[in-house]
Amino acid sequence: MPIFRHRTRFPYPADRVFAWHLQEGAFQRLTPPWLRVRMLEGGGALAEGARFVLSVGQGPAQFRWEGRVTAFEEGRLFQDEQVSGPFRKWIHTHRFLPVGEGECVLEDEVEWEAPLGALGKLFGEPFVERELTRFFGFRHARLRNDLDLHDRYAEEKPWTVAVTGGGGLVGRALVCLLRGGGHQVVRLVRNPREPGILWDPERGLLDPKALEGVDAVVHLAGEPIFGLRWTEEKKRRILESRQRGTELLARTLAALERPPRVWVSASAVGYYGPRGAEILTEESPPGEGFLALVCRLWEEATRPAQERGIRVVHLRTGVVLSPAGGALGTLLLPFQVGVGGRLGSGRQYLSWIDLDDETGLIYHALASPGLEGPVNAVAPHPVSNAAFTDTLGRVLGRPTLVPVPAAAVRALFGEMGQALLLEGQRVLPRRAEGSGFRFRYPALEDSLRFQLGRMERD
Repeated sequence: MPIFRHRTRFPYPADRVFAWHLQEGAFQRLTPPWLRVRMLEGGGALAEGARFVLSVGQGPAQFRWEGRVTAFEEGRLFQDEQVSGPFRKWIHTHRFLPVGEGECVLEDEVEWEAPLGALGKLFGEPFVERELTRFFGFRHARLRNDLDLHDRYAEEKPWTVAVTGGGGLVGRALVCLLRGGGHQVVRLVRNPREPGILWDPERGLLDPKALEGVDAVVHLAGEPIFGLRWTEEKKRRILESRQRGTELLARTLAALERPPRVWVSASAVGYYGPRGAEILTEESPPGEGFLALVCRLWEEATRPAQERGIRVVHLRTGVVLSPAGGALGTLLLPFQVGVGGRLGSGRQYLSWIDLDDETGLIYHALASPGLEGPVNAVAPHPVSNAAFTDTLGRVLGRPTLVPVPAAAVRALFGEMGQALLLEGQRVLPRRAEGSGFRFRYPALEDSLRFQLGRMERD
């Protein structure tokens, strides 16, 4: 019966690494972004006998996984076992082994048996071994990222952070990251069936008492801009969702008796408009076009909070890289089947950022009293669309020989395709770097290998 082991040394004590796994949000942080995983039942406190049911999918496949915790020793190990699911047998032991002073080794051991008997053994074992290597390589890398981040920005007491857009790509990751650091997160939600503070920007509804005394606010909510053609109605929703929501928050926060000390409010590199190969920093003037207008009005809407003395950071974000959604999630399938290629001329610049660096920079902005105003949330090395195409193909081991002409992009996506796919900005993170932020993934290939679980190079 195969036994898989993955071991990593961490510069943190075993009890601290163990304790991180008990924090709310730890399970979500350790779930690789290329998998679709939902907790159907359980998911509460980690303890011997605890039962959980997951829905797990990759590609078109989706299956139900029922498991239970069969061993739990505080600070040393815990073990879970499949009760029903895709394997004939699955026992996963997490061991936290002290080594040296203040360090430990995390060992994940999986004893497993493939389904389908001899046929599964013949065809399944090499595949499962490869997938386990990807799975645990990602988990240990992200765990190290999070522990380093929490260590660097350690606070005397936990924060209470209000978050809008907590169900989006960045919001989901940020909420779990903050909770993993022991902070309390309160989500602003529009669905009364969801836990959190109810708000309705279109009707101007938000109870100020619910925000009284929060330490910080992160505002990420807004109508998605990527995906469908921009009709006039779609453009209206894109603009008004950002402007109205931000204005409502700004007025509400400014009127509080105990306002938050900091507000990180989303914006985008679209602020600069299409500028070709021109190098752009936070000092660059706004550009022209629909997205530049949206970003300018979006940022201006925070003014009442700034006048109240709240430190406001406008996070001008580029393309956030994660296979769980956004541009990379959309582009991944054609590249995986070998029909990916450059868009238009391929010379347009892509200012990108790894999802873990995006959430890390938000964390940094919350914890850095001297940082305010516009901050470019982009990696230090923007690339052309052609370079991005070549790098993604190399990471996936797929050809990138099928270019998409600009005329085809315009015909299929209209103004959205022109603005988001054929035009670009060459943006640098001057203020982030100047304030001491350390990018975990400054190079595109390293980010893609991490997010796609391809860290072991051929």
